[in-house]
Amino acid sequence: LAFVQAHDLSCAWEDLAKLKQSAQLYQRAIDLDPNFALALARYSQLESWMLRTHQASADHREKARSLAERALQLQPDLPEAHLALGFSYYYGDNNYAAALKEFEIAQGGLPNESEVYLAIGAIQRRQGKWAESTANLEKSAGLNPKDTWPLQNLALNYQMLRNFDAASRTVDRGLQINPQALGLWEIKIKLAIAEKGDFSVYAQAVEKLKSLPMSDEERLKAVDGEANLLLLQRKYQQLLQLGQQFTDDLFAAVPGSLALKYFSIGIAQKGLGDDAAARIAFLKAKDILQEQVKQKPDDADLHVQLAKLLAWLGEKDAAIAEAQRAMDLRPESKDAFEGPPITEQAAQVYAILGDNARAIELLDGLLSRPSEVTLQTLKVNPAWDPLRNDPGFQALFAKYAGKV
Repeated sequence: LAFVQAHDLSCAWEDLAKLKQSAQLYQRAIDLDPNFALALARYSQLESWMLRTHQASADHREKARSLAERALQLQPDLPEAHLALGFSYYYGDNNYAAALKEFEIAQGGLPNESEVYLAIGAIQRRQGKWAESTANLEKSAGLNPKDTWPLQNLALNYQMLRNFDAASRTVDRGLQINPQALGLWEIKIKLAIAEKGDFSVYAQAVEKLKSLPMSDEERLKAVDGEANLLLLQRKYQQLLQLGQQFTDDLFAAVPGSLALKYFSIGIAQKGLGDDAAARIAFLKAKDILQEQVKQKPDDADLHVQLAKLLAWLGEKDAAIAEAQRAMDLRPESKDAFEGPPITEQAAQVYAILGDNARAIELLDGLLSRPSEVTLQTLKVNPAWDPLRNDPGFQALFAKYAGKV
């Protein structure tokens, strides 16, 4: 019974509280039967997911690997154990080749299992194999038609490929299953902006979601999304009020979110013309991020966030070094899925610093391959305001008109 309950809770991919309950129940099942290989495998997979999305730490990485290896020692042919080991390689080591090998072994024993196709598709998009990835994610969605998670991942593929019609259809399929799915609404909002510069979907989503019960983590994700949308609309006074509305304690639920709070406050103050107040907020965010970088020196997201702060503070050499470090940690050549967002933020660093040529060079590359960058996002995002009058930036619109 503990195992069944744990497995059901572990499917709530974005609900940290339920995932923690799931971990406790898996541990109870293993305590009752230390040779329960399937429970060990599933618990390992959960630990890998926690490492990836919620509580990245060496402890989670080591526990995930140890549990998967124990499961394989007990049952060397158990497909779920190979799946678990694959996720350990994937999320723990970013070793996509080793992960894919394990996923393909698992596929042999679980030929009709949705999550296996999802795992393979997730690796393939990082390898830049977009057609193969999309086909496997479609297969995953077809095998589990009542689950929104494969559809959410499939929609992300279409978004990166700028196939907006397919992305929108996929999101709507998911929202028919669960009209309250935060992740799907987030994608729906981004699609409308990326394709048409349309913010009306955001207003619809706010109305739809404002009455929903949310965990602290879900609330913070919603606040982060709202802050970004206020920024894109240059609603700096509302952005400032949003940033100041929540106490620092609330942000402990999501690692890295406290620095983003002060970064948003700084951007708002900057937009309102109060450079002194903006600098105070940027310095506060810098202190937070520098401490986090010490704890997680290989986190590309932290390095690129720090780079943007340093750029706003006028620390040019340090900002460039951090931006380059982020791109070195997650190069597009090794991660075609999460590499482009790092490159885009690095381009923002160069735009802030006044190196228009380098920023435009990076944007040109992003527009030429799968990424979330579109001409509409270039139009609406104030991050690119320093480039607006540059002939090189304007040339991008002529070069990619009707394409992205």
